Amino acid sequence: MRDMFGLSTTKKEPAHSQDEPLTFLARGFEFKGTLIFDGTVRIDGVVSGAIQSKGTIILGKHAVIEGDVSAGTIVSGGRINGNVIAREKVRLLSTAALMGTITTPLLDVEEGVCLKGTCEAQGLHGEKSSKESLQRPAEPNKVMISQYGEL
Repeated sequence: MRDMFGLSTTKKEPAHSQDEPLTFLARGFEFKGTLIFDGTVRIDGVVSGAIQSKGTIILGKHAVIEGDVSAGTIVSGGRINGNVIAREKVRLLSTAALMGTITTPLLDVEEGVCLKGTCEAQGLHGEKSSKESLQRPAEPNKVMISQYGEL
């Protein structure tokens, strides 16, 4: 099924391939420094520093991140105080809180997310869409977002 923007309305959870490495950092885990992964990682602990992955980063509702997060796909239900950069997609679950800048082609935000910062989401077709973005000036798709809540 498609919505009014032509996007699929079917919600899919991130799939994990058997060939892709999976790392799980459970609740109670605390780390200071930079974490770098090749595949999928799920974090439910506390990280003070950057997190990078070529694959998918999943932040559970108990995750607390003080630093930048970058990956192919990022799914967050936790708290991030830093910038988020995804090559494919960012999905913020209803329990997520984010203070920082989001840069991604696709952004999915559930109702209830606490978000304060800026967002640059290029959409499915990048900067160019039908009718050359309706003849608007060639500026990035930036939106200042401020939804106050407890961060």
